[in-house]
Amino acid sequence: MAQVLRVRYLGLRAYRPIWQAMRAFTDNRGDGDDDQLWLVQHPPVFTQGQAGKPEHLLNASAIPVVRTDRGGQITYHGPGQVIAYPLINLRRRQLSVRDMVTLLEATAVELLAGYNISAYTKTGAPGVYLQHRGQEAKIAFLGLRVRKGCTFHGLSINVAMDLAPFRQINPCGYPGLMVTQLSALSQVRDLNYHQVEQTVAQLITKKLALPINQANCENNDERNYA
Repeated sequence: MAQVLRVRYLGLRAYRPIWQAMRAFTDNRGDGDDDQLWLVQHPPVFTQGQAGKPEHLLNASAIPVVRTDRGGQITYHGPGQVIAYPLINLRRRQLSVRDMVTLLEATAVELLAGYNISAYTKTGAPGVYLQHRGQEAKIAFLGLRVRKGCTFHGLSINVAMDLAPFRQINPCGYPGLMVTQLSALSQVRDLNYHQVEQTVAQLITKKLALPINQANCENNDERNYA
């Protein structure tokens, strides 16, 4: 029987419980368990990667800082940002960590191309970038953790959010890095957050070579792709 990717639309959820749930799922899953893809938004939170340096938080505020076990430095999550957490058994799919990073970056690049936006990746600086107002800006962020040959954490894409908290940090450890979002780009019209979220799920599913099976849809919040 073909493996199924279970896609879950979780809405607005606090960061720490989702992180704990990802870890628990990864620790307890068996080799035969289906992969999952979680789509979520978080209330305002700064997350610091396991090797993150505290000096990249420039200004403390009421926004909590959570030291987490993903790779990378500090970033910000908030409402209006599409976050995709792929819980994928790499060994079963014969993928390397680099393959998964490339897949997620390609997802963001293809999403933006659908809005006639040219974006690109950079060697040694995970994520997706574009030219905005005459300078380079980052629009998508990436941090993974692999345990038992399976991934958790993942990809975040700025869609329509308050970008001000990014000024309280050196995003991803880069002083002065400009950050932008879909809603700020002149090519974008009639932006719909939920449509963007669904497109991200469809692109990841396609890149994992799992065609959509509408017959397996459970409800409006959790959908299965086989």
